[in-house]
Amino acid sequence: MAFIRTGDPDSTRASSEGASYLYVLPCAGEDQLKLGFSRHPLQRMQALHTRYFEFFDLDRAFLVETETVRDARDLELSLGHSIAVHAAPVPLVVREEAGGHSEWYRGAHAALAAEIAALAARGYTVHHPLRPWLRRELMRSRDELFTWASTLLDGLQCEAEWLDRPQMADLRRHALDTLDAYAAVDIAVADALPDRLADWYRSATGNR
Repeated sequence: MAFIRTGDPDSTRASSEGASYLYVLPCAGEDQLKLGFSRHPLQRMQALHTRYFEFFDLDRAFLVETETVRDARDLELSLGHSIAVHAAPVPLVVREEAGGHSEWYRGAHAALAAEIAALAARGYTVHHPLRPWLRRELMRSRDELFTWASTLLDGLQCEAEWLDRPQMADLRRHALDTLDAYAAVDIAVADALPDRLADWYRSATGNR
């Protein structure tokens, strides 16, 4: 399920198996980016920032598919070495629990774009811009939204409007972050939600 998670999804032993991705995630409105590798890049973005679809510039981001985690790690090490002089501190808004405190760079996007173009010429599958890839990933989880929303409302044991109460700030933020991600890539969600939550979401987004 492509909803908000914390921590690095690639920290387990099982993550060494199977295909992986090199990722380049530029920050929106900033000349700063995150370089890394992951078997689950969507989960990785979610872990780094709850509103990853706004924090990262999806139109300038890259994913490079590899056959193994080792391949992706080797690419990260090679590219990281080539742009080492551009190393920068982690942005303060990145979630501490994500563990993404290294491989941040400033002023390196053009150099990485050229390196990745060379990888594409060698036959690697490259996803750029990232928005179409992200849309496909989120579409896979759209059918699960009804169950997710029903569980959320059942846990509250009340109507959706209760989310607007001050003590529900964290849960309200989680609901908005989850649903706004779909809206960011033009995926309609109203017909995939219980009516009471769909009505609440329309009201919440209309009042921003």
